[in-house]
Amino acid sequence: MIKTAEKLAGDKLVQDLFKVGAHYGFSRSLRHPSVKNFIFGFKNRGTIIDLGKASESLKIAGEFLHKLGSENKMVLMVGSKAEARVAVESLGERLALPYVINRWIGGTLTNYPEIKKRITRLQELTEKRQTGGFDGHTKKERLLFDREIAKLERYFSKLIPLTRLPDALLAVDSKAEEIAVAEATKLGIPVISLSGTDCDINKIAYPIVVNDSALSGIKFMLEELMKAYQAGKTAGVLARAEQAEKIEKEKEEVIAEVK
Repeated sequence: MIKTAEKLAGDKLVQDLFKVGAHYGFSRSLRHPSVKNFIFGFKNRGTIIDLGKASESLKIAGEFLHKLGSENKMVLMVGSKAEARVAVESLGERLALPYVINRWIGGTLTNYPEIKKRITRLQELTEKRQTGGFDGHTKKERLLFDREIAKLERYFSKLIPLTRLPDALLAVDSKAEEIAVAEATKLGIPVISLSGTDCDINKIAYPIVVNDSALSGIKFMLEELMKAYQAGKTAGVLARAEQAEKIEKEKEEVIAEVK
């Protein structure tokens, strides 16, 4: 079965997905009915994912992210499982995007105004500590402030770029991040997800059915997706600069004609 899968590798992306083990699914007994069309076959008790369809899904999601990037839209990344944290954190920091790698706080999206208050509180306390704003307080009070900052940092420091509701949610393992996915879906925020064969993908706008448990695979696929987002962002900046230059040139021509 695996040899047949290799023969179907018609492009480099499929080959790369094969190399990182993206074709390995869960056992038949754990397979969710919604992923039926993404299954290539079975080997022993395991499921083999169709990498041709996985590749196509990855490309479609990449095109969507490219569009978001070109329009300077915001993407919130979520990956709290151990295998996803390093990759999500690395990309979040590199692209200055909000992300969650610890426990998802219920209401992060559906009760965003309250979350925003927590983020603002963290920013205010951090600024005060850095500028000597706590100097007039007792040692005990400063200790309490430090504890509050530490607690807020754990859950909200990576959400500081989330100045408004995101335009899309990118989740690693939609089953593990089901609360985040449910909140986004409720608000009509498109969800892009790396989903294993045990995931319900019925309500996900851009599901990518792959092995969502291998660190190397998660890293590779997230890099591919966010590469598309960054390319879109760069293209958008250039397009807006060209448009501004065009408008300025037209203004100059109008002024010249008036004179």
